[in-house]
Amino acid sequence: MKDESHHSDGNNFHLSTFLFPLSIFHFQLSSFHLLHRLIAQGEHQQQDFKYEISDVRKIARTLSAFANTDGGRLLIGVKDNGKIAGVRSDEEIYMVEAAATIYCVPPVACHMTVHRVEGHNVVIAEVEPSDVRPVRARLDDDSLCAFVRIADENIVASPVQMALWREADRAGGTLLPFTAREQQLLQLLAGAPEPLTLNRFARLGRLPRYRAVQLLAQFIRFGLVEQQFVEHTFVYVSVD
Repeated sequence: MKDESHHSDGNNFHLSTFLFPLSIFHFQLSSFHLLHRLIAQGEHQQQDFKYEISDVRKIARTLSAFANTDGGRLLIGVKDNGKIAGVRSDEEIYMVEAAATIYCVPPVACHMTVHRVEGHNVVIAEVEPSDVRPVRARLDDDSLCAFVRIADENIVASPVQMALWREADRAGGTLLPFTAREQQLLQLLAGAPEPLTLNRFARLGRLPRYRAVQLLAQFIRFGLVEQQFVEHTFVYVSVD
């Protein structure tokens, strides 16, 4: 039997001749549309652009923030203005893996894909919300610090947020003794002319700072108080 898999008669080409090039074209087209769709969203709570990775510890902060909040993705090789610059993908993947496994405690699960668009490699690193919080990032002095993601910024987690995570880890839950003192402190929050910071709440309520942290965390957990981030400061407001 004559094998025609590698022959043509000038007009009729065997299908296998085009299978591989077509699959590449489809992948490139998909990557093009995917990347430009993501870039059009801009930077937000679940997305960050990185032109390059020059500091593994800074990447660890972003991974910590994503893992401690709602998850998110890094587009590596994309400038702040959305222009695709590209990266050396192997090197970037290695540095993100180091940030996730060595500079985050506990380690962060990070899924990475490489997309070839407009002649450039762009790495997309995706992080799911962590089941174990807080995830801390290792700082320059080797200390550990937890971050949260607010809008397009990585913010150091507040002492109240840290207390909330500790409360969530405790088996059996926590009871809130609702005495006249707790009622008075809730009225203090509700009657304040403007939202109170942690320090101001402690001062006006005549509380040790650690006790103010505990009470605010418990109030938030029971839906009585809300933590907000206003003008780069965490504040606390009563929930109506």
